[in-house]
Amino acid sequence: MNQLNAQCRLAARPVGLPQPSDWEYLEQPAPEPGDGQFLVQVEYISLDPAMRAWMNPGRSYVPPVEIGEVMRAAAVGRVVESHHPDYRAGDCVSGAFGVQRFAASDGGGVRHVDTALAPAPVHLGALGLSGLTAYFGLLDVGRPEPGQTVVVSGAAGSVGSIVGQIARIKGARAVGIAGGAEKCDWLVRGLGFDAAIDYKAGEMAAELRKHTPDRVDVFFDNVGGEILDAVLLRLARGARVVLSGAISQYNATAAMRGPANYMQLLVMRASMAGFVIFDYAQRYAEAAAELAAWLRAGELRSREDVVQGTVEQFPEVFLRLFRGENTGKLVLAL
Repeated sequence: MNQLNAQCRLAARPVGLPQPSDWEYLEQPAPEPGDGQFLVQVEYISLDPAMRAWMNPGRSYVPPVEIGEVMRAAAVGRVVESHHPDYRAGDCVSGAFGVQRFAASDGGGVRHVDTALAPAPVHLGALGLSGLTAYFGLLDVGRPEPGQTVVVSGAAGSVGSIVGQIARIKGARAVGIAGGAEKCDWLVRGLGFDAAIDYKAGEMAAELRKHTPDRVDVFFDNVGGEILDAVLLRLARGARVVLSGAISQYNATAAMRGPANYMQLLVMRASMAGFVIFDYAQRYAEAAAELAAWLRAGELRSREDVVQGTVEQFPEVFLRLFRGENTGKLVLAL
């Protein structure tokens, strides 16, 4: 096809916040799909904090994005040409298509998207990896019980906002930690959290004591650093700490900060476990079905922060995640 493919490639390993020089913008002819392949025109790109970690070298749960490679990203788009029996032109699909306008695929890791169920960006948020991360991290690793207290950091983000709602649906108390009064108000009034704590207000310890009178049974951590340390001091006996991410540490130029209060795990007979959503791939359909049912019933609400732009604008839009400028799921619409 006679179309140009705009791409954003990693040009250098960032030190701290990614800079414009860490990216390379290219335009080249769109790929031609071979036998058993199809071509997707990307319409929506998911922007996630984990993408910053993928830019670093070293051992992790997925290989790092290599210098010169298209930046890895989940996306939703339309099939525009197909030589694959399961995908037809016009199909809406999601997959790891990367930060580019066109992507060729053999169908590996790709799924069809039902836009009649929810708009395409929702399939990157509540019905995408964000929702799946919240679902399995909370229910399989955190294992909340009715009446218990669930605290989630980064609560106004794409994962945290879903975690608190699932906790509420399952009969637990949901306490969110977020930055700013507006975000905290949205968590309580908009999503039904029992309480929200503004970490920027400077009263973390006092607010945690106030809103967790029976201590914390499950802590779903997306932030790490000082917030993790503060919540460790409020753990209930037998508490479960779920390590989902550490956005406060991703751009650190010094060594990553570990938990200073980790001995509370011993004192309270608590546990701390990390998990990676890709380990649950065989159960995605199970979780997606339940998340979709909650959405249809109005028990679960989804919020997408959709920014209209271009592939070339990706580096600047990506930084919104680390400036606290987004609420809900951040999506770049091309």
